[in-house]
Amino acid sequence: MSNEVRQDEPAGRSPRGRGIYLLPNLLTTGALFAGFYAIVGAIDGNYQRSAIALLTAQLLDGLDGRVARLTGTESEFGREYDSMSDLVAFGIAPAIIVYQWGLIRLADYGWVWGKIGWLAAFLFAVAAALRLARFNVHAQSVDRRFFEGLPSPPAAALIWSLVWLGDKLEWSGGGAVFLCCAMTVFAGLMMVSRVPYYSFKDVSPRGRVSFTRFFVIPLCFVLIALDPPTVLFAMASTYAASGPALSLWRLRRRSRRRQQEGKPSRN
Repeated sequence: MSNEVRQDEPAGRSPRGRGIYLLPNLLTTGALFAGFYAIVGAIDGNYQRSAIALLTAQLLDGLDGRVARLTGTESEFGREYDSMSDLVAFGIAPAIIVYQWGLIRLADYGWVWGKIGWLAAFLFAVAAALRLARFNVHAQSVDRRFFEGLPSPPAAALIWSLVWLGDKLEWSGGGAVFLCCAMTVFAGLMMVSRVPYYSFKDVSPRGRVSFTRFFVIPLCFVLIALDPPTVLFAMASTYAASGPALSLWRLRRRSRRRQQEGKPSRN
């Protein structure tokens, strides 16, 4: 008798819970397709389409979990499927895009640099896999206000927006290639680090905000529409740098607190 059928269920009926929810998993499939399309675009040398595809993947990835929670269709299958989709869209796809656009040109400076190029791309891919695995294990045991390490979607955004901007401005010199390598390694290391990054999870869509803060949202859309690659790269770079900046600020605050505690009191 097959293990797929439970002993306490009548023959001919499918076990309960074996189906999957359509809407959230459809959004996850869309993100997976966008990641795959981005890889195909990079192989064809169309980096603008690859970047737009990964931007679409990020939008869909942000929707599938929220839709599942709002509709009460969360499931273990959906969480695992989402992780596999994220690995492709935010791990494998950015690594291939950045390698095809810039890292492959490191071979022009010698065979050692050529190996460093594809190893940097692999470092990013494996860092994304480790980051996703760690997040799945420790998702319920950390401060919701902060992520532990740079999340894979912003890390991917840092890479594909850099490629999009470089392709638009036709960067081709050695400086651009080495910058590309440095940013790829930096993003990979930040993903597996313990550097805290603000999660924005304490911002409730049902909460009230001031008019000035709300005005920032349409302003961001206007700026992105004016020059998408430049603005998106600036946003991704700012968020990627916010983690180390926050860590340094915390270290300085602790150091000042220790110095104040160590000073003798004046009576």
